[in-house]
Amino acid sequence: MRRVLCRPMRIVYVVGTRPNFVKTAPVIAALRARIPQGRHAIVHTGQHYDRLMSEVFLEELGVPAPDHMLEVGSGSHAQQTARVMERLEPVLIEEQPDLVIVPGDVNSTAAAALTAAKLQVPVAHIEAGLRSFDRTMPEELNRIVTDQLSEQLFIHSPEANDNLHAEGIPAERIHLVGNTMIDTLVALEGRFRAAGAAAKLGVEPGDFILVTLHRPALVDGPLLPATIEQLAALARELPVVFPVHPRTRSMMESIASEHPGLLPCDPLGYLDFLSLLADARAVLTDSGGIQEETTYLGIPCFTLRANTERPITITSGTNTLLGLDPAAITQIPLALAQRPAKPPEPPPLWDGHAAGRIADVVTA
Repeated sequence: MRRVLCRPMRIVYVVGTRPNFVKTAPVIAALRARIPQGRHAIVHTGQHYDRLMSEVFLEELGVPAPDHMLEVGSGSHAQQTARVMERLEPVLIEEQPDLVIVPGDVNSTAAAALTAAKLQVPVAHIEAGLRSFDRTMPEELNRIVTDQLSEQLFIHSPEANDNLHAEGIPAERIHLVGNTMIDTLVALEGRFRAAGAAAKLGVEPGDFILVTLHRPALVDGPLLPATIEQLAALARELPVVFPVHPRTRSMMESIASEHPGLLPCDPLGYLDFLSLLADARAVLTDSGGIQEETTYLGIPCFTLRANTERPITITSGTNTLLGLDPAAITQIPLALAQRPAKPPEPPPLWDGHAAGRIADVVTA
Protein backbone atom coordinates (compact mmCIF):
# COMPACT_ATOMS: atom_id res chain seq x y z
CA MET A 1 0.00 0.00 0.00
CA ARG A 2 1.36 3.39 -1.03
CA ARG A 3 1.96 5.93 1.72
CA VAL A 4 0.18 9.27 1.51
CA LEU A 5 2.86 11.96 1.71
CA CYS A 6 2.37 15.56 2.74
CA ARG A 7 5.94 16.53 1.78
CA PRO A 8 8.17 15.88 -1.23
CA MET A 9 9.26 12.27 -1.52
CA ARG A 10 12.54 11.26 0.10
CA ILE A 11 14.52 8.43 -1.52
CA VAL A 12 17.78 6.81 -0.42
CA TYR A 13 19.80 4.89 -3.02
CA VAL A 14 22.31 2.40 -1.61
CA VAL A 15 25.18 1.40 -3.90
CA GLY A 16 28.59 0.00 -3.23
CA THR A 17 30.10 -2.13 -6.01
CA ARG A 18 31.13 -1.65 -9.61
CA PRO A 19 27.93 -2.94 -11.27
CA ASN A 20 25.68 -1.15 -8.78
CA PHE A 21 26.71 2.27 -10.08
CA VAL A 22 25.86 1.20 -13.61
CA LYS A 23 22.43 -0.15 -12.66
CA THR A 24 21.46 2.72 -10.38
CA ALA A 25 22.76 5.82 -12.18
CA PRO A 26 19.91 6.02 -14.72
CA VAL A 27 17.33 5.44 -11.97
CA ILE A 28 18.73 8.28 -9.90
CA ALA A 29 18.68 10.55 -12.96
CA ALA A 30 15.11 9.58 -13.89
CA LEU A 31 13.74 10.08 -10.38
CA ARG A 32 15.58 13.35 -9.83
CA ALA A 33 13.98 14.62 -13.04
CA ARG A 34 10.56 13.27 -12.07
CA ILE A 35 10.68 14.51 -8.44
CA PRO A 36 12.96 17.59 -8.60
CA GLN A 37 11.73 18.90 -5.26
CA GLY A 38 12.38 15.58 -3.50
CA ARG A 39 15.34 14.41 -1.46
CA HIS A 40 17.61 12.02 -3.36
CA ALA A 41 20.34 10.79 -1.00
CA ILE A 42 23.06 8.47 -2.30
CA VAL A 43 24.79 6.12 0.12
CA HIS A 44 28.07 4.60 -1.03
CA THR A 45 28.82 1.61 1.18
CA GLY A 46 32.40 1.32 -0.04
CA GLN A 47 32.22 -2.44 -0.62
CA HIS A 48 34.41 -1.67 -3.67
CA TYR A 49 36.80 0.93 -2.35
CA ASP A 50 39.55 1.00 -5.01
CA ARG A 51 39.29 4.26 -6.94
CA LEU A 52 39.27 2.53 -10.33
CA MET A 53 36.42 0.35 -9.11
CA SER A 54 34.20 3.05 -7.64
CA GLU A 55 35.05 6.75 -7.89
CA VAL A 56 35.76 6.56 -11.61
CA PHE A 57 32.21 5.26 -12.08
CA LEU A 58 30.80 8.23 -10.24
CA GLU A 59 32.80 10.56 -12.50
CA GLU A 60 32.05 8.82 -15.81
CA LEU A 61 28.36 8.14 -15.20
CA GLY A 62 27.58 11.65 -14.01
CA VAL A 63 26.12 10.46 -10.73
CA PRO A 64 26.20 13.12 -8.00
CA ALA A 65 28.75 12.66 -5.27
CA PRO A 66 27.47 10.38 -2.50
CA ASP A 67 25.82 12.07 0.44
CA HIS A 68 27.04 9.36 2.81
CA MET A 69 30.20 7.22 2.64
CA LEU A 70 30.05 4.12 4.85
CA GLU A 71 33.59 2.88 4.01
CA VAL A 72 32.89 -0.73 4.92
CA GLY A 73 35.84 -2.02 2.86
CA SER A 74 36.69 -5.68 2.46
CA GLY A 75 36.20 -8.55 4.89
CA SER A 76 34.19 -11.72 5.26
CA HIS A 77 30.56 -11.80 4.16
CA ALA A 78 29.44 -11.49 7.77
CA GLN A 79 31.79 -8.58 8.43
CA GLN A 80 30.70 -6.65 5.35
CA THR A 81 27.01 -7.26 5.99
CA ALA A 82 27.30 -6.27 9.64
CA ARG A 83 29.26 -3.11 8.89
CA VAL A 84 26.73 -1.97 6.31
CA MET A 85 23.85 -2.55 8.71
CA GLU A 86 25.58 -0.86 11.62
CA ARG A 87 26.60 2.20 9.58
CA LEU A 88 23.48 2.50 7.45
CA GLU A 89 20.95 2.45 10.28
CA PRO A 90 21.82 5.94 11.62
CA VAL A 91 21.84 7.29 8.06
CA LEU A 92 18.30 6.06 7.46
CA ILE A 93 17.18 7.42 10.82
CA GLU A 94 18.66 10.79 9.83
CA GLU A 95 17.31 10.80 6.26
CA GLN A 96 13.81 9.49 7.13
CA PRO A 97 13.25 8.15 3.59
CA ASP A 98 9.96 7.08 2.09
CA LEU A 99 11.77 4.51 -0.04
CA VAL A 100 15.16 2.78 -0.12
CA ILE A 101 16.29 1.62 -3.57
CA VAL A 102 18.89 -1.14 -3.83
CA PRO A 103 20.36 -2.80 -6.96
CA GLY A 104 21.72 -6.23 -7.71
CA ASP A 105 22.84 -9.00 -5.39
CA VAL A 106 25.89 -8.03 -3.37
CA ASN A 107 26.30 -7.94 0.41
CA SER A 108 25.52 -4.21 0.46
CA THR A 109 22.18 -4.91 -1.22
CA ALA A 110 20.93 -7.50 1.25
CA ALA A 111 22.27 -5.59 4.25
CA ALA A 112 20.56 -2.38 3.15
CA ALA A 113 17.26 -4.16 2.50
CA LEU A 114 17.35 -5.80 5.93
CA THR A 115 18.24 -2.54 7.68
CA ALA A 116 15.46 -0.62 5.93
CA ALA A 117 12.87 -3.34 6.55
CA LYS A 118 13.66 -3.40 10.29
CA LEU A 119 13.05 0.36 10.33
CA GLN A 120 9.75 -0.14 8.48
CA VAL A 121 11.02 1.71 5.40
CA PRO A 122 9.77 0.32 2.06
CA VAL A 123 12.43 -1.23 -0.18
CA ALA A 124 12.60 -1.32 -3.99
CA HIS A 125 14.91 -3.84 -5.67
CA ILE A 126 16.42 -3.19 -9.09
CA GLU A 127 17.18 -6.44 -10.96
CA ALA A 128 14.90 -8.58 -8.82
CA GLY A 129 13.98 -12.20 -9.39
CA LEU A 130 17.23 -13.55 -10.83
CA ARG A 131 18.10 -17.06 -9.64
CA SER A 132 21.03 -19.39 -10.26
CA PHE A 133 19.41 -22.04 -7.97
CA ASP A 134 22.82 -22.48 -6.38
CA ARG A 135 22.74 -21.52 -2.72
CA THR A 136 26.47 -22.00 -2.37
CA MET A 137 26.73 -18.60 -4.10
CA PRO A 138 26.52 -15.71 -1.61
CA GLU A 139 24.83 -13.65 -4.31
CA GLU A 140 21.96 -16.14 -4.51
CA LEU A 141 21.25 -15.77 -0.80
CA ASN A 142 21.41 -11.99 -1.14
CA ARG A 143 18.89 -12.07 -4.01
CA ILE A 144 16.42 -14.24 -2.11
CA VAL A 145 16.59 -12.16 1.08
CA THR A 146 16.31 -8.84 -0.76
CA ASP A 147 13.35 -9.94 -2.86
CA GLN A 148 11.44 -11.22 0.17
CA LEU A 149 11.92 -7.89 1.92
CA SER A 150 11.10 -5.62 -1.04
CA GLU A 151 7.74 -3.97 -1.69
CA GLN A 152 8.61 -3.10 -5.30
CA LEU A 153 10.50 -5.66 -7.37
CA PHE A 154 11.77 -4.38 -10.71
CA ILE A 155 12.53 -7.25 -13.08
CA HIS A 156 14.11 -7.31 -16.53
CA SER A 157 13.19 -10.74 -17.91
CA PRO A 158 10.17 -13.09 -17.88
CA GLU A 159 11.89 -15.90 -15.96
CA ALA A 160 12.41 -13.49 -13.05
CA ASN A 161 8.63 -13.16 -12.83
CA ASP A 162 8.28 -16.95 -12.72
CA ASN A 163 10.93 -17.24 -10.01
CA LEU A 164 9.24 -14.66 -7.78
CA HIS A 165 5.79 -16.22 -8.20
CA ALA A 166 7.28 -19.60 -7.25
CA GLU A 167 8.56 -18.03 -4.01
CA GLY A 168 5.13 -16.68 -3.10
CA ILE A 169 5.61 -13.03 -3.99
CA PRO A 170 2.31 -11.50 -5.16
CA ALA A 171 1.99 -10.13 -8.68
CA GLU A 172 1.21 -6.58 -7.55
CA ARG A 173 4.73 -6.21 -6.15
CA ILE A 174 6.42 -7.27 -9.41
CA HIS A 175 7.07 -4.85 -12.28
CA LEU A 176 8.65 -5.80 -15.62
CA VAL A 177 10.59 -2.66 -16.50
CA GLY A 178 13.62 -3.76 -18.51
CA ASN A 179 17.32 -3.59 -17.79
CA THR A 180 18.75 -0.42 -16.26
CA MET A 181 22.30 -1.56 -17.01
CA ILE A 182 21.38 -1.29 -20.70
CA ASP A 183 20.08 2.25 -20.07
CA THR A 184 23.61 3.22 -19.08
CA LEU A 185 25.09 1.38 -22.05
CA VAL A 186 22.76 3.21 -24.46
CA ALA A 187 23.46 6.58 -22.87
CA LEU A 188 27.24 6.14 -23.13
CA GLU A 189 27.45 4.32 -26.46
CA GLY A 190 28.70 7.26 -28.47
CA ARG A 191 31.40 7.98 -25.91
CA PHE A 192 32.71 4.44 -25.45
CA ARG A 193 32.73 3.67 -29.16
CA ALA A 194 34.97 6.71 -29.65
CA ALA A 195 37.28 5.88 -26.73
CA GLY A 196 39.71 3.68 -28.69
CA ALA A 197 40.75 1.53 -25.73
CA ALA A 198 41.93 -1.33 -27.96
CA ALA A 199 44.45 0.90 -29.71
CA LYS A 200 45.74 2.14 -26.36
CA LEU A 201 46.51 -1.46 -25.40
CA GLY A 202 48.06 -2.30 -28.77
CA VAL A 203 45.40 -4.68 -30.09
CA GLU A 204 43.21 -4.49 -33.20
CA PRO A 205 39.42 -4.13 -32.90
CA GLY A 206 37.73 -7.45 -33.63
CA ASP A 207 40.96 -9.37 -33.21
CA PHE A 208 41.25 -10.09 -29.48
CA ILE A 209 39.52 -11.92 -26.63
CA LEU A 210 38.55 -9.92 -23.53
CA VAL A 211 38.68 -11.79 -20.21
CA THR A 212 37.33 -10.93 -16.74
CA LEU A 213 37.51 -13.32 -13.79
CA HIS A 214 36.82 -12.62 -10.13
CA ARG A 215 34.53 -15.20 -8.50
CA PRO A 216 35.94 -17.26 -5.60
CA ALA A 217 35.18 -20.56 -7.33
CA LEU A 218 37.76 -19.65 -9.97
CA VAL A 219 40.31 -17.39 -8.32
CA ASP A 220 40.55 -18.76 -4.77
CA GLY A 221 41.62 -22.32 -5.48
CA PRO A 222 43.25 -24.84 -7.80
CA LEU A 223 41.24 -23.86 -10.89
CA LEU A 224 43.11 -20.59 -11.35
CA PRO A 225 46.47 -22.01 -12.56
CA ALA A 226 44.66 -24.29 -15.01
CA THR A 227 42.61 -21.35 -16.25
CA ILE A 228 45.71 -19.26 -16.84
CA GLU A 229 47.31 -22.11 -18.78
CA GLN A 230 44.25 -22.40 -20.99
CA LEU A 231 44.18 -18.63 -21.54
CA ALA A 232 47.84 -18.79 -22.53
CA ALA A 233 47.00 -21.48 -25.08
CA LEU A 234 44.09 -19.40 -26.41
CA ALA A 235 46.41 -16.40 -26.66
CA ARG A 236 48.51 -18.28 -29.21
CA GLU A 237 45.54 -17.95 -31.59
CA LEU A 238 44.20 -14.52 -30.61
CA PRO A 239 45.54 -11.88 -28.22
CA VAL A 240 43.87 -12.15 -24.82
CA VAL A 241 43.33 -8.86 -22.95
CA PHE A 242 42.85 -9.46 -19.24
CA PRO A 243 41.96 -6.48 -17.00
CA VAL A 244 42.81 -8.04 -13.64
CA HIS A 245 40.30 -7.50 -10.84
CA PRO A 246 42.03 -6.68 -7.52
CA ARG A 247 40.66 -9.90 -6.04
CA THR A 248 42.16 -11.92 -8.89
CA ARG A 249 45.50 -10.10 -8.91
CA SER A 250 46.14 -10.99 -5.30
CA MET A 251 45.82 -14.67 -6.24
CA MET A 252 48.04 -14.62 -9.32
CA GLU A 253 51.11 -12.52 -8.73
CA SER A 254 53.17 -14.54 -11.22
CA ILE A 255 50.73 -14.41 -14.13
CA ALA A 256 52.50 -12.75 -16.87
CA SER A 257 55.54 -12.41 -18.99
CA GLU A 258 56.16 -16.02 -19.98
CA HIS A 259 52.80 -16.14 -21.81
CA PRO A 260 53.06 -14.24 -25.14
CA GLY A 261 49.69 -12.95 -26.29
CA LEU A 262 48.24 -12.93 -22.78
CA LEU A 263 48.00 -9.24 -21.93
CA PRO A 264 47.13 -8.51 -18.28
CA CYS A 265 46.39 -4.90 -17.39
CA ASP A 266 45.01 -2.88 -14.49
CA PRO A 267 41.24 -2.47 -14.04
CA LEU A 268 39.79 0.05 -16.46
CA GLY A 269 37.37 2.91 -16.16
CA TYR A 270 33.88 2.11 -17.36
CA LEU A 271 34.14 3.86 -20.73
CA ASP A 272 37.44 2.18 -21.58
CA PHE A 273 36.10 -1.19 -20.49
CA LEU A 274 32.98 -0.82 -22.64
CA SER A 275 35.19 0.29 -25.52
CA LEU A 276 37.16 -2.96 -25.22
CA LEU A 277 33.95 -4.97 -24.82
CA ALA A 278 32.41 -3.51 -27.98
CA ASP A 279 35.59 -4.10 -30.01
CA ALA A 280 36.31 -7.64 -28.76
CA ARG A 281 36.00 -10.67 -31.01
CA ALA A 282 34.58 -12.45 -27.95
CA VAL A 283 34.48 -12.24 -24.15
CA LEU A 284 35.29 -14.87 -21.53
CA THR A 285 33.91 -14.02 -18.10
CA ASP A 286 32.44 -15.20 -14.82
CA SER A 287 30.56 -11.91 -14.37
CA GLY A 288 26.80 -11.57 -14.43
CA GLY A 289 26.55 -8.06 -15.82
CA ILE A 290 28.94 -8.70 -18.70
CA GLN A 291 26.65 -11.49 -19.90
CA GLU A 292 23.98 -8.79 -20.31
CA GLU A 293 26.22 -6.14 -21.87
CA THR A 294 27.49 -8.58 -24.51
CA THR A 295 23.93 -9.68 -25.24
CA TYR A 296 22.95 -6.09 -26.03
CA LEU A 297 26.11 -5.42 -28.06
CA GLY A 298 25.93 -8.71 -29.97
CA ILE A 299 29.39 -9.85 -28.82
CA PRO A 300 29.90 -13.61 -28.28
CA CYS A 301 30.23 -14.32 -24.56
CA PHE A 302 31.57 -17.48 -22.94
CA THR A 303 30.72 -17.81 -19.25
CA LEU A 304 33.10 -19.89 -17.16
CA ARG A 305 30.56 -20.91 -14.53
CA ALA A 306 28.46 -23.94 -13.72
CA ASN A 307 25.24 -21.90 -13.85
CA THR A 308 23.87 -18.48 -14.62
CA GLU A 309 21.12 -16.42 -13.02
CA ARG A 310 20.65 -14.76 -16.43
CA PRO A 311 19.36 -17.56 -18.69
CA ILE A 312 17.82 -15.00 -21.05
CA THR A 313 21.37 -14.20 -22.21
CA ILE A 314 21.58 -17.80 -23.45
CA THR A 315 18.08 -18.30 -24.86
CA SER A 316 17.83 -14.91 -26.61
CA GLY A 317 21.39 -13.60 -26.47
CA THR A 318 24.95 -14.38 -27.35
CA ASN A 319 26.02 -16.18 -24.18
CA THR A 320 27.40 -19.74 -23.96
CA LEU A 321 27.71 -21.44 -20.57
CA LEU A 322 31.00 -23.37 -20.49
CA GLY A 323 30.70 -24.83 -17.01
CA LEU A 324 33.26 -24.40 -14.27
CA ASP A 325 35.91 -26.16 -16.33
CA PRO A 326 39.05 -24.40 -17.59
CA ALA A 327 39.48 -27.09 -20.27
CA ALA A 328 36.25 -25.83 -21.89
CA ILE A 329 38.14 -22.69 -22.97
CA THR A 330 39.48 -24.81 -25.83
CA GLN A 331 35.96 -24.74 -27.33
CA ILE A 332 36.04 -21.01 -27.99
CA PRO A 333 37.84 -20.89 -31.38
CA LEU A 334 35.52 -23.45 -32.97
CA ALA A 335 32.44 -21.77 -31.49
CA LEU A 336 33.54 -18.45 -32.98
CA ALA A 337 34.09 -20.05 -36.37
CA GLN A 338 30.52 -21.39 -36.28
CA ARG A 339 28.96 -18.15 -35.05
CA PRO A 340 25.92 -16.93 -37.05
CA ALA A 341 26.65 -13.92 -39.20
CA LYS A 342 23.92 -11.83 -37.56
CA PRO A 343 23.64 -11.64 -33.75
CA PRO A 344 20.17 -11.93 -32.16
CA GLU A 345 18.15 -8.90 -31.16
CA PRO A 346 18.35 -7.83 -27.49
CA PRO A 347 15.56 -9.08 -25.21
CA PRO A 348 12.34 -7.02 -24.97
CA LEU A 349 12.58 -3.80 -22.94
CA TRP A 350 16.40 -3.78 -23.07
CA ASP A 351 15.98 -0.48 -24.87
CA GLY A 352 17.47 2.29 -22.76
CA HIS A 353 14.19 3.30 -21.09
CA ALA A 354 13.98 0.98 -18.06
CA ALA A 355 14.70 3.76 -15.57
CA GLY A 356 11.77 5.78 -16.87
CA ARG A 357 9.49 2.82 -16.31
CA ILE A 358 10.82 2.49 -12.77
CA ALA A 359 10.09 6.18 -12.20
CA ASP A 360 6.53 5.59 -13.44
CA VAL A 361 6.02 2.92 -10.76
CA VAL A 362 7.67 4.84 -7.93
CA THR A 363 5.68 8.02 -8.61
CA ALA A 364 2.33 6.37 -9.40
